Amino acid sequence: MLTADDKKLIQQTWEKVVGHQEAFGAEALERLFITYPSTKTYFPHFDLSHGSDQIRGHGKKVVAALTNAVKNVDNLSQALSELSNLHAYNLRVDPVNFKLLSQCFQVVLAVHLEKDYTPEVHAAFDKFLSAVAAVLAEKYR
Repeated sequence: MLTADDKKLIQQTWEKVVGHQEAFGAEALERLFITYPSTKTYFPHFDLSHGSDQIRGHGKKVVAALTNAVKNVDNLSQALSELSNLHAYNLRVDPVNFKLLSQCFQVVLAVHLEKDYTPEVHAAFDKFLSAVAAVLAEKYR
């Protein structure tokens, strides 16, 4: 469960992500595809080369969804319901991939935010991204 302090840290840290959404999202996806090559199977129609327009575009969508989650942290189920439906019923993405992408996104945050990505921020984001992954996997049950 996210505490009030966790939520505050997430919102303060997210302000540093604004302006870098496409770059951070694309980097997280590239890290995902390199570290977990099996995740590429969900993107057979994408140009998966470094910096491709498709990766950048999808990365921007991923971070936009996370921005929505940050803004609606107290009601993640409702905020991400449509996205959960899409991934469960249309795209049929294995829900473990949400956790894998969360890990890659945390690496991106740590690399770019450096000293601002404190152990406390890391712990808050770990809880937050775990909650997001759980909500996205809700429709699979």
